[in-house]
Amino acid sequence: MRLVVGRIGRAHGIRGDVAVDVRTDDPEARFADGAVLETDPAGVGPLTVASTRRHSGRMLVRFKGVAGRDAAEKLRGTTLFVDSADIAPLDDPDEFHDHELIGLAAVTTGGEPVGTVEDVLHHAQDVLVLTTPEGGEVLVPFVAALVPEVDVAGGRIVLDPPPGLLDLAD
Repeated sequence: MRLVVGRIGRAHGIRGDVAVDVRTDDPEARFADGAVLETDPAGVGPLTVASTRRHSGRMLVRFKGVAGRDAAEKLRGTTLFVDSADIAPLDDPDEFHDHELIGLAAVTTGGEPVGTVEDVLHHAQDVLVLTTPEGGEVLVPFVAALVPEVDVAGGRIVLDPPPGLLDLAD
């Protein structure tokens, strides 16, 4: 699975640097010198990070083979990706990357199927977006009281929903 880590903005300076809108939890690792990033559009890349630096709160990146402002400006709007297989699992057993949760089957503590995790929303509270077998959608706050078990290796999460939570899809 390809994961978005950033989007290239405008060129900065005359040497080929670009501003990057970072969309990753670990920019130091994803944009480390020598990191290879897939691109959309695909014809632009892959791009290899030559160097990074911070300037006025923005991340500036220079890619190998991109020399000069004109070449950098042609990259504007390019989305940058990494392969989820290249991302190590987190050390904390109670923390997960979104791509580890998407696709897991959701069942109740009684074993009744609820649906499949389609997305994870990060707002004031992390929320799992479940698609029911009937095609409905259920939003479940991702807290231990409601999701007491996450078994990534087993391909499922267990829900302990309060009365009415799962009926909202009806």
